[in-house]
Amino acid sequence: MTSPDISWSCTGFNMFREWLAEAEGFTLSEMHGFDGHRPWSDVSTALAPLLDHPDDGGADLTPAQCAAMLPRLEAILDERQRDAGDPALERRIDDTRQLVTVMKFCLDKDVVIIFG
Repeated sequence: MTSPDISWSCTGFNMFREWLAEAEGFTLSEMHGFDGHRPWSDVSTALAPLLDHPDDGGADLTPAQCAAMLPRLEAILDERQRDAGDPALERRIDDTRQLVTVMKFCLDKDVVIIFG
């Protein structure tokens, strides 16, 4: 069985998550676990399971977590595609598209996504 895949360096994954946090209205570096002191309970985002873990510590995303995050990721894609043209933004949009593809596959097959 073949499946879609996505991979980042630790730095690339952090940059992607910083971009997603910005889209959600907060700065990742202000958060507990990212050199900040702001607790995660202060922010409301469906993307918390993806955002709230170390870059190199690994994480698992369950099908239920993927299902909860997909609508927000797709909304971010819809919002940001209009602003495309900047190479860095296009990279983040492409990363988001790939992540959505992987999440949909994992949801359809009822398997866990493993980062790390």
